[in-house]
Amino acid sequence: MAIEFNDASAREAIQSGKPVVIDFWATWCGPCKKLGPSIEQLAEKYEGKITVGKLNADENDDLCVEYSVRGLPTVIFFKDGEPKERLTGYVPLSKLEEKAETLL
Repeated sequence: MAIEFNDASAREAIQSGKPVVIDFWATWCGPCKKLGPSIEQLAEKYEGKITVGKLNADENDDLCVEYSVRGLPTVIFFKDGEPKERLTGYVPLSKLEEKAETLL
């Protein structure tokens, strides 16, 4: 199951150096709602290998500013505390898995 991040918990996960995938989303965003089930599937598939979570951009804007998130949904893939890949807009699960594999 995907973690519900806030700015502090997401920053802590990123700084751990372990692989992290964060879905920046909002309740009013149609493509975000469509992407949600794929994020959940990604979290299940990579449980124990990659930390996968969601960050509500309306409620937590510090990381949005820090990582220049300007469109939703945006999914950022982190490794060793640094952003490695970024996808903006709705993408299929296969594309998420392809990018997640680069973190392992």
